[in-house]
Amino acid sequence: MHDPDPRHGVLELREEPDGILHITVEGDLSEEIVRAVAAASQRIAESGRDVLVLTDVSRMKAVPHDVRKLMASGTLGARHDAVAIVGASFSLRVIAILTSRSLSLLGLRSYPVELFATEAEARAWLLARREVLQGGRFA
Repeated sequence: MHDPDPRHGVLELREEPDGILHITVEGDLSEEIVRAVAAASQRIAESGRDVLVLTDVSRMKAVPHDVRKLMASGTLGARHDAVAIVGASFSLRVIAILTSRSLSLLGLRSYPVELFATEAEARAWLLARREVLQGGRFA
């Protein structure tokens, strides 16, 4: 999905053959992008599969206050089993950590969120998380 309006962020969203939901955001994060990601995550969850998300934010510019508020509200209802973030600048790392901790403290998030320098590291971690999740279900 691409937004042709250059004033908004552009979302690339694809489910890869290994089942990872790969998200790339270029420009500013918007409520529309957050809602699109939540809807894709929900579709995967409803199909009975693990929701493993690899998010490349190396070209993301800003996360406006209203978007941070929406993400922290827990109202989107999307289930995630693990989220790996790649390419975060210092300010995006701070936002990701604070949002993640806020959701955990409020009891709205029970999945791990990790930050990585490379996509290969992130992908390896997500696939290892899948093994842990599946092992827990069949143990």
